[in-house]
Amino acid sequence: MNIIVVGLSHKTAPVEIREKLSIPEPQTETAIANLTSYPHIDEVAILSTCNRLEIYIVTSETERGIREVTQFLSEHSRLPLQSLRQHLFMLLHGDAVMHLMRVAAGLDSLVLGEGQILAQVKNTHKLGQQYNGIKIILNRLFKQALTAGKRVRSETSIGTGAVSISSAAVELAQMKTTNLSDCRVAIIGAGKMSRLLVQHLISKGATQISIVNRSQERAQQLANLYPDQPIYTYVLSEMMAVIAKSDLVFTSTSATEPILNKSRLEKVVEPHGSLMLFDISVPRNVDADVNQLSHVQAFNVDDLKAVVAQNYESRRQMAEEAEKLLDEEILAFDIWWRSLETVSTISCLRNKIETIREQELEKALSRLGAEFADKHQEVIEALTRGIVNKILHDPMVQLRAQQDVEARRNCMQTLQILFNLDAGNLAN
Repeated sequence: MNIIVVGLSHKTAPVEIREKLSIPEPQTETAIANLTSYPHIDEVAILSTCNRLEIYIVTSETERGIREVTQFLSEHSRLPLQSLRQHLFMLLHGDAVMHLMRVAAGLDSLVLGEGQILAQVKNTHKLGQQYNGIKIILNRLFKQALTAGKRVRSETSIGTGAVSISSAAVELAQMKTTNLSDCRVAIIGAGKMSRLLVQHLISKGATQISIVNRSQERAQQLANLYPDQPIYTYVLSEMMAVIAKSDLVFTSTSATEPILNKSRLEKVVEPHGSLMLFDISVPRNVDADVNQLSHVQAFNVDDLKAVVAQNYESRRQMAEEAEKLLDEEILAFDIWWRSLETVSTISCLRNKIETIREQELEKALSRLGAEFADKHQEVIEALTRGIVNKILHDPMVQLRAQQDVEARRNCMQTLQILFNLDAGNLAN
């Protein structure tokens, strides 16, 4: 079996490509079902964020498994394979394991040390289990990656400061304006990204904030988190009226099609006015045609790189510390992975010993007589199981603990010879 990841990210594809491959959470169940229906994909997990789409699989046929994933991605995005391939990366086993560890730790994020990605990896693990894509191997890999991400955040300082897409967007807005406190700010959406936007805007001095959301109740719940700050809430039908009175607009919704475009904006924004749009959604909430309006400036997640560059140098040393922690977690997974080689031998040995135990127990009970056997069978059963488990415990622990490949295989071969284990059962 091999672990493979096929995907694309902010490093390999622009936002207009990433948005075509995005798999929103409501589509995850169908996507996993489609992928697991392919003959060479045994396990699958889908990590889809604004900056990446990554599909992790377990397969016994590497080339065919990769071909099936790329076929799925082409069909899902409606992009021909020829144009899609140039944006994809493919990592095999050890590289795939290391990649997921780095992703969970925020070391592969657009904003180095971003904390939100750890929750996204955790959600990927949960959904993969819920929709029967994740089994024993990916379950262990994702648990190890989550442990790695938590260690990096608790044992280094890489997560301090502006380390999210939302914070980077606010910093970009601050770079583009004279004073945030003078700006009328509108936020479209009331999810987690919007909550972070409000938090960072207030910390940077913004005092005139409005939230527009499909559900005004949810927008009000977000506003209530900041009782000392006057925040106004509106429903989606009032969005254009709010934008008409705003200087800065941040969009962060789960819409799969643009909610703002040139024709909508030119009706409400005065030609002599000025409006800046910061779209941190993928798929994009703001159509590219708004850039045709001379009084409108639009920025998307790919425009955050200038802010990221400022933050990177200060975090580079902390990233090096984090990499050392990841090496430990990668080693732990590798030891577990190599121990899987012993499973067939252990299982075969245990089955053989259990068969012997059952046969000898049956003989003993028949000699003891029915009355005694009925009265004491549970006790005798527990006694014989306990003896078998104690005898097998140390050999099994020692076999799994062998880190040297040759030593481990010699141990397995010795067990197979000494206990005359059936080679056919081992193969199965």
